[in-house]
Amino acid sequence: EVQLVESGGGLVQPGGSLRLSCAASGFTFSRYGMSWVRQAVGKGLDWVSNISSSGGITSYADSVKGRFTISRDNAKNTLFLQMTNLKPEDTAVYYCEYRGSRGQGTQVIVSS
Repeated sequence: EVQLVESGGGLVQPGGSLRLSCAASGFTFSRYGMSWVRQAVGKGLDWVSNISSSGGITSYADSVKGRFTISRDNAKNTLFLQMTNLKPEDTAVYYCEYRGSRGQGTQVIVSS
């Protein structure tokens, strides 16, 4: 059974940073690309970033490019999202995603 457990969210001031983690189990993590998506209140899911199975190829939504960095530790079956220079519009529940499966998400609130 695929399990994805996100953590690391919280309340942060504009301009601040957070590092999200996603612990994956139930599949061979190192063989698959992963994604981060987010959902703001009252809105649909928005894609944030992808990373290839090896971590060598990454891509980002224009809204986060230059501020967010996706990475992974295949030895620990963990996906990361380093978020810097956070903006109020980054407020959302963040999910890691594997082939359409997501965890429970972690809430990020950017507010002064």
